[in-house]
Amino acid sequence: MLIAVFAILITTSVVGVHSISLKQKEKAYAAREQELLQLIAVEEARAKELEEFATYTKTKKYAEEVAKDKLGLVYENEIIFQEID
Repeated sequence: MLIAVFAILITTSVVGVHSISLKQKEKAYAAREQELLQLIAVEEARAKELEEFATYTKTKKYAEEVAKDKLGLVYENEIIFQEID
């Protein structure tokens, strides 16, 4: 009888220790889940911005901006002024 009680006490203490360990792991996993959810939200916002930029790059306005800024092109009737140092 004494052996059975001792075995039950050992089993209960082992289960208790593992329970505490599992709760700590659960907290760590919950924190990691929150971090990952925030990263997902950031990446979804970035993906939306990239989609909007991709749509913008297909417009005439974007083509004109690139032509003016990078290539220095202007319209035929457009007058350009330069500063003299």
